Amino acid sequence: MQSYFTVQKDGEFELEIKKSRFICHVARVTDETAAQAFIAQVRKANLKANHNCFAYQLGLTANIQKQSDDGEPSGTAGVPMLEVLRQMQLTNLCVVVTRYFGGIKLGTGGLIRAYSHATSAGLEHLGIVQGIEQTACQITIDYAQFDTVQNLLSQLNLTAEDIQYTTNIQMTVWLATTAVSDLQQQLTERLNGQLQFDLGPQQFNEVPISAQDLHQIRYQ
Repeated sequence: MQSYFTVQKDGEFELEIKKSRFICHVARVTDETAAQAFIAQVRKANLKANHNCFAYQLGLTANIQKQSDDGEPSGTAGVPMLEVLRQMQLTNLCVVVTRYFGGIKLGTGGLIRAYSHATSAGLEHLGIVQGIEQTACQITIDYAQFDTVQNLLSQLNLTAEDIQYTTNIQMTVWLATTAVSDLQQQLTERLNGQLQFDLGPQQFNEVPISAQDLHQIRYQ
């Protein structure tokens, strides 16, 4: 099954570390043109900032990755920001961390921790979703079979949509593509093969990830 993790929504999150302001700006993007446009937008809005460091990952397998320290010591900003995206397995997003220097130098280790924390805190604040490849299963049954089908769907935590009552009953059930064959088998067994089961379109549907699941993703 193909799936991905990304940020739930665009937004920003600010925190202060030793009098320096760190503002984490996040946007969902699908290509480098959009990522670079977002970076330029943040820079334009923060012309007086000391640094606007960025990192982004793109593609279903996160095969496109770029980062920039934007004047911070090499490897202290963009690299740790990108590492957060890798650890959280996120893709199709761009993160820009703006720093307004507060007068206290953080040192190499301090900068790495600050940019990592600003990135992870911003992403967790905005929320993470998992995009799961799902298939629409179009099921046609007789009226006498309706309760049996509904009971099975309830047991599997599935919901029938677009139910149409004509000479028979037609419904659509969205579920993970990898679970389609199992649903078809169970329905066939319970209805003794007396149903029509057709496969419809496929698409990625996004579901929120809990804080506990997010922690497991980061450290698995």
